[in-house]
Amino acid sequence: MTIFRARPAPTLAVVVALAAAVTATGTAVLTGPATAAQGCRVDYTPNQWPGGFTASIKVSPGDTAVSSWTVTWTYAGDERVTNGWNATVSQSGSTVTARNMSYNGSISAGGSTEFGVQGTFGSSGGTPTGFSLNGVPCNGAGPTPTTAPPTTAPPPTTPPPTTPPPTTPPPTTAPPPTTPPPTTPPPTTPPPVGCAGAVLCDGFENQTGSTPSGDWTVVSPDCSGTGTATIDTTTAHSGSRSVRINGAAGYCNHVFVRSSANLGSVGSVRYARIWVRHTTAQPTEHTTMLAMTDAADGNKDLRLGGQNGALQWNRASDDATLPEQSPAGVAQSVPLPVNRWTCVEFMVDGSAGQLRTWLDGTAVTGLTADGVPTHDIDGQWYNRTWRPQLTDLKLGWESYGGGADTLWYDDVAVGSSRIGC
Repeated sequence: MTIFRARPAPTLAVVVALAAAVTATGTAVLTGPATAAQGCRVDYTPNQWPGGFTASIKVSPGDTAVSSWTVTWTYAGDERVTNGWNATVSQSGSTVTARNMSYNGSISAGGSTEFGVQGTFGSSGGTPTGFSLNGVPCNGAGPTPTTAPPTTAPPPTTPPPTTPPPTTPPPTTAPPPTTPPPTTPPPTTPPPVGCAGAVLCDGFENQTGSTPSGDWTVVSPDCSGTGTATIDTTTAHSGSRSVRINGAAGYCNHVFVRSSANLGSVGSVRYARIWVRHTTAQPTEHTTMLAMTDAADGNKDLRLGGQNGALQWNRASDDATLPEQSPAGVAQSVPLPVNRWTCVEFMVDGSAGQLRTWLDGTAVTGLTADGVPTHDIDGQWYNRTWRPQLTDLKLGWESYGGGADTLWYDDVAVGSSRIGC
């Protein structure tokens, strides 16, 4: 079985893979005798980036089948698990407990199953320890302690931030605060065809300089670097202008253009239509190409981008993804085509807590949150109540790993009904 790696990690490549025969008193969940299985084994394969990680965990009970399973381990640092897939995962202090789902509880003798976790950290403690299966130590460990987990290293009271604080001053390209932003596109240029009365409708034809201005402000929400945003007169979906984003690899090269249109009048249901073109296939690492501030989620962003080579939605507040980053989940999404203009549409219903996405007019199953949690798709998305209140629109690029890309945006529209391509 191939172990799925959500994000490659140049800084940590540890596979906990030891096997030994051990004996101890087990629990009633074992189908065989209440003793440690011969060759009981838990393989923990992590992938780490600054401030976050994923891990794929393979459970092998050895020569005794189990009808259900509970796996535990202990972190030595301040790692905090934020979500998981193919298991119900919880954390108390530094100890993590993962329990099987209804569909993967039975593991035959000599068989195995896999699940995964995602989390954050401020200071990683390296390889986890104390792996056990149904209370029985695995990987050659000694008997499971009967005392409570150590309390000498309590977790932080709040999860570590998913993005570090800015290290450079924000860009100074915003218009003076004394100049109120326009609420509609300037009447001097016609809107793109098919805006259908949208509140925001812009083909960037009113841009006269090389740097986006007027209705758009260049921003770097977390920290700025080598990423740039310019007006391009050589590549456009319609007319003669578009916004070009040179998205650099690595963290702190974030760059976006933010609309100054008053999007508060859109209401709780928001539809958007954006034409986008890019040059480089989406990488395995997490990237973002569109972000919207959510006033109902601590003003954290709702983000559309990619991971594992396909489009995904991501919540900045808890790093939940749509679809889930399991192999089956990623297969329900699609990559963003390269070197051609693509029509991206989405709908966010803040009242119902639903989200839908279309690519060139075709709905994408993996990018749909319909209000009913579905394994591999929106099960992780609904790990809490989600009722977004979106207040802005930002187009650009964020990379949390090695991904770089060049993108163009054109014919952007946002309204209260579907606009279409």
